Amino acid sequence: MKIKSVDMKKILSLLVFCLGFTAFTIAQDATKITKEKAVPKYARATFNSSRIINMQSTEMVSKGALEFMISHHFSNIWNKDAGSQNLAQLFGLNSGVAHTYLSFSYSPLNYMNVGLAAAGNSKYEGWLKFKLLRQQTGSKNIPVSVALYSMMNINTAKDPDQSFAGNKIAFVNQLLISRKMTDKLSLELIPTWVHFNIVPYGINNSNEVFSLGLAGRYKIKPKMNLTLEYTRQLNMYENLITKNGSILNYQPNLLSAGIEINTGGHLFQFYIGSTTDASLLDQLARNNSSIKDGNFAFGFTINRSLSLKK
Repeated sequence: MKIKSVDMKKILSLLVFCLGFTAFTIAQDATKITKEKAVPKYARATFNSSRIINMQSTEMVSKGALEFMISHHFSNIWNKDAGSQNLAQLFGLNSGVAHTYLSFSYSPLNYMNVGLAAAGNSKYEGWLKFKLLRQQTGSKNIPVSVALYSMMNINTAKDPDQSFAGNKIAFVNQLLISRKMTDKLSLELIPTWVHFNIVPYGINNSNEVFSLGLAGRYKIKPKMNLTLEYTRQLNMYENLITKNGSILNYQPNLLSAGIEINTGGHLFQFYIGSTTDASLLDQLARNNSSIKDGNFAFGFTINRSLSLKK
């Protein structure tokens, strides 16, 4: 009986040890799962660049990185009154007209980007871009990324009617709201407010121009994407009367489609759009290209980012 009592104590001790070890393991696993759930999982590479085609995206280069971008917008592919000259001008590529946009942008902080650009026709631009929200799951469920883009445009060309430099300044403000729907599809909503310090018309005008845009990216290969943009100007485009009394009309619809190729070191963007302007200000408030008349033009952008961190 004594031997049996000792054996029973050993068995009970072993059972207690096993139960304790099992409880400890379960607790450790539960803690690990809780920690994993608490770690935020961010949506990455919603778009491949800070610009989709012409419109800004919610993306920006990482902290300490510099982005250089060069864009060309050529003349219209086909002009209905040009006849055989359309072929001679190689569908706008050899017409002698190319509006060039050169920009540098830098991110001093993870959530802030600053930039400067030569926007063509003696115009210059500077901007700030802030990331307000980032799409994520995990500790928080945030369904969209949100960024604010604010740009100032100044026209340095001589104008006898504008002696005060402040009258040559205009602003573009965009609220960028994007969502990475799947690994392949990303969408963005782009409400825009343009402000002119002085209205560029005589009467029937306003300092404020509003538009609403929608853009998207679809990944067809690991390093190749299709892109699309549509923006509708909501006011200040019809029956505007100039100081000379003539009636001026702009085209409210801006449509662009393109393809992106990522080589690793560079991002190449090739597109066709209903604008020949290089500056976002002119595209959204003074566009002269009519979709109805088939006024589309080729364009391309070369994007290069590099880290300035040691």
